[in-house]
Amino acid sequence: MDDRAVIEQVLAGDNDAFGILVERYQTKIYNLALRMCGNEDDAFDLAQESFLRAWRNLGSFQFESAFSTWLFRLCSNICLDFLRAKKRRAAVSLTMTDDEGEENQLEVPDPGKTPEEAVFAAEDRELLTRALNELPADQREILTLRAIDDLSYSEIARILNLQEGTVKSRLSRARTALRKKLLQIGNKTKTESSVP
Repeated sequence: MDDRAVIEQVLAGDNDAFGILVERYQTKIYNLALRMCGNEDDAFDLAQESFLRAWRNLGSFQFESAFSTWLFRLCSNICLDFLRAKKRRAAVSLTMTDDEGEENQLEVPDPGKTPEEAVFAAEDRELLTRALNELPADQREILTLRAIDDLSYSEIARILNLQEGTVKSRLSRARTALRKKLLQIGNKTKTESSVP
């Protein structure tokens, strides 16, 4: 059953049908949240929030794009909001002594990542760059246009002079190839690092 038929069932009052969409996309949504926030617990919470908001707002879905596109954009926005809020909350406490000799606490925003976050982010970027570089040029191009440049399918179709359906299928194949490369490189790296 395609997404549209499932959505129509949900909108007709069959709330259990929404479980089909959750099962279909839960891994992808979790992975997107994990890539964006870098923390497994946060990613789990953000993925749940994404499905909850999708369920609440399903009536406003217009079928102008694929449900998956709408869901991924929803998840992406939730993650961005989370990261902005997290950055606002991150603060460094400074103790300052005023002119009268009294100590006062001053909270200032901490603009940087923790050293651990910076290391993990650098490792992830390096792994992704290695995997992308091992893909054929056409797959690297379409992934870059979609994931890095954040272009819509129609914009990519115009740029590459392709039909939107072709863009979607090529992008799907490129994502699958990238996933395989990441697993190969990740497994190779783990094997190499475990050798004494």
